[in-house]
Amino acid sequence: MNDVLFAAITILALLILLAGVRLVLGPTVPDRVVAFDTINTIIVASMILMAAYFGQTIFVDVALVYAILSFLGTLAISKYIGGEL
Repeated sequence: MNDVLFAAITILALLILLAGVRLVLGPTVPDRVVAFDTINTIIVASMILMAAYFGQTIFVDVALVYAILSFLGTLAISKYIGGEL
């Protein structure tokens, strides 16, 4: 079971790298915002898998707080880009 979780965390790390490439290269600002939000979502999923891997429930609490703050940050950036702020 731990090998499967470790493999899943490794795959998510590779996906973060791919999204990071889009974050750096993304031709428009909305592309970069979507890449940033994707990275945040993958990080939340990684924290949940780390909670299962290490057997520590604190990672789930941290992941929930991180997800809420990530959503608020993405919302603020989107409103700024849209000209509402």
